[in-house]
Formats: sequence, structure tokens, C-alpha cells
Amino acid sequence: MAAGESKGAREEDRVMSTQRMYDRWSETYDDVENPTRDLEKQACELVLSKVSFENIIEIGGGTGKNTSWLASRGKHVTSVDLSAEMQAVAKAKVTAGNVEFVQGDIRGPWNFLSEKADLITCSLVLEHVESLGHVFDEAYIHLTPSGHFYVCELHPFKQYTGSKARFETDEGLQVLDCYLHHVTDYTDAATAGGFSIARIDEWFDGDDRTQTPRLISFLFEREELP
Repeated sequence: MAAGESKGAREEDRVMSTQRMYDRWSETYDDVENPTRDLEKQACELVLSKVSFENIIEIGGGTGKNTSWLASRGKHVTSVDLSAEMQAVAKAKVTAGNVEFVQGDIRGPWNFLSEKADLITCSLVLEHVESLGHVFDEAYIHLTPSGHFYVCELHPFKQYTGSKARFETDEGLQVLDCYLHHVTDYTDAATAGGFSIARIDEWFDGDDRTQTPRLISFLFEREELP
């Protein structure tokens, strides 16, 4: 096997591992305490509360944490996730009629999408994606002019301490494969991909700003490339 093929095979194994882990996590995801999940929901609603949008692509919809709220604000939501089992939970609890669920892998071409949107949200996903540039390129393609791209991820400062997506099972603690992305990795990928930075926010447990922030969120706006 050539070196490039070996790297590709290893990356494919990582994706399959992430998918299997989230399939497993779906059994308890909504039932156990999860401050990262709960704080991201708050961040999403606060950041997007003053943004107008109609058609939404939700990347990393998971078990539907943000889906119903987005559906209440827009005309149509396409909720995308890598894990069919996470989506099964979402389908069982999201009752809005303007939501379409699609399973897809954002590492490759976003050919699982048929329509453009004026808002794309991406929540707690990019720590599992090596190439941020590819994600921003695809987001640009699938956004309408002046559309917004909301991203919220575990704060790099949190990652520096070793924090990763993890969950407990009867067999013990399960820790997912993650990539470390610095703040400038996000902003550089965004500006290179044709986005301006509308706002950046840091999110703290209990709003205690003396502690390490748990999350960072970005709101990017699509610009017209020359």
C-alpha cells in the first residue's frame, strides 16, 4: 500500500470509529449530564437570536438539541449527521413538519444536500474533522449570498488541557478521536474560504469568566469573491 493510500485508510478508520462511537453514545446522550451539550444550545440560541434566516442546514444535528428551535425560526431545516443512531433519536422527538433528516459525512463533497441555505450551523463537529478549509469551502458553496455560517466548538483552551468528547459505558470511559484546532485555524480557514467574521464569543460554565472557557463560537458571513 502506498503512503498516501495508507494515510487515507487510517483516516477512513477514524471516521468509522467516530461514527460507531456516536451510534453507541446515542443510547445515553440525552439522559446524562453534559455541560458542553447544554451550553452549546444556549450559545446557538443567543448568537442566532438576532439573525434572520429562512432555510437552514444544520451540520451535526445529533439527537436534535437545536433542531426544533431552528425549525421554529425558519421555513425549512435540513438536519445532517454522520450517525444514523443519533438521528433516530432526533426523529423520534422532533415533531416539526419542516425538518428533513439527512445522513452525511462533511469530510467529502456535500452531495447529500440539494438546496442552498441562508444559514448553516455546525455544532460540536469540527473537532472530529482534520481539514477545516474543506468545510468552509463547502459551506461557501451551499450558502446563498450574505448567508451566515455559525460554528460552535470545544474551546482550544479546553483542548489544551486534554479535554475531548467522551462518555461512560458499562465497559468504562469511551474517548473519541479528536483534532486540535486553534482559534486562528478557524479564522484563517474562514477568511481564505470567502467569509468575513461577524462575531466571536467565548462561553463559560456558570458565566464564570475567571475560569477556562468551555466553548468558542463564531458567526461568519459569506462574501462575494472577486
